[in-house]
Amino acid sequence: MSKVAVIVTDFVEDVEYTSPVEALKQAGNDVTVIEFEAGKTVKGKHGVNIKIDKTIDEVKPDDFDALLIPGGFSPDQLRADERMVDFVKAFLLASKPTFAICHGPQLFIQTGLTKGRKMTAYVTVRPDLYYAGAEVEDQPVVIDNNLVTSRTPDDLDQFNHAIVDALK
Repeated sequence: MSKVAVIVTDFVEDVEYTSPVEALKQAGNDVTVIEFEAGKTVKGKHGVNIKIDKTIDEVKPDDFDALLIPGGFSPDQLRADERMVDFVKAFLLASKPTFAICHGPQLFIQTGLTKGRKMTAYVTVRPDLYYAGAEVEDQPVVIDNNLVTSRTPDDLDQFNHAIVDALK
């Protein structure tokens, strides 16, 4: 069983949170949802309520084996907070499994660690990744060592399979 951190805030793309989290839990992993305020409920873009387990100030990257970053408008808000960026950066630097879908890879740009990494994202995020030095591919799932990225909800089956496999 792996301990997986999930960082989200309001306006996350609902299914990009619910589907991977369900797949991770069904595979026996322990999931902790992290935001700025514990006990709070954040709302997805389409109305899903997500209870926050811990604040970013209560956790350390060493507490977890892997990280999931769902898409929607959540990553753009999270990347404005230095604590969230540092949290993501620690996973990348430690080569821990790090998963992001759709707009999730926006957080990688803030870390300064995209150069030379293979990844994908939503169509409007791909140019940003490219200009930040990433090798961008238009594939349902791109795996670069510990980093697993995906494009849209249409790719969730492949993404979920890849992230569960990465934790075996």
